[in-house]
Amino acid sequence: MNVEETVLVAGLRAGEDWAYESMIRQYGARLLSVARRFVRSEEDARDVLQSAYLSAFRAMDCFEGDAQLCTWLHRIVVNTALMKLRARKRKPEESIEALLPAFQSDGHHVEQFSDWSIPADEQIERREMRQAVRRCIARLPDQYRTVLLLRDIEERSTQEAADLLEMTPTAVKVRLHRARQALSTLLRQEYQTQLAAV
Repeated sequence: MNVEETVLVAGLRAGEDWAYESMIRQYGARLLSVARRFVRSEEDARDVLQSAYLSAFRAMDCFEGDAQLCTWLHRIVVNTALMKLRARKRKPEESIEALLPAFQSDGHHVEQFSDWSIPADEQIERREMRQAVRRCIARLPDQYRTVLLLRDIEERSTQEAADLLEMTPTAVKVRLHRARQALSTLLRQEYQTQLAAV
């Protein structure tokens, strides 16, 4: 921990108003962005962040400084978002069958893929592509989007994702595979829509 962070943590532990304000000003936008990735509405994202702040304030004495304060807060936001999603789990699981690839009897894809002439690494660099990926991820049903976010964006291990989602590692792998396939379909659809608009 650097000196500024040490002073901030000391202020938070002492319940100093300036420390809370500084923490929110310094990390609020980044943490709200994390919450938005997991929950669909702005209102839900703000609720998640508010709950995460309360959890962090209550657990401040447990913060040992092994990680940066921002990393610790990030984990709290992710866990709070997952709890919110878990609370909604009572509704039936949404199907993504229509987004999964279809195969002919000979094993070839039914869909014909168009050639992307620009290398993938250059496409990813483009702002439009990042926005398209975010839009497509947001369109995935919660249970698939969450697994994809934990494994591919948050870079959690399969076991960590399984523990957080209260699933078996095998179920995480299956759901992640299906989520990636669905995302690929959505991205192709987005790409074709953009080509048609040109």
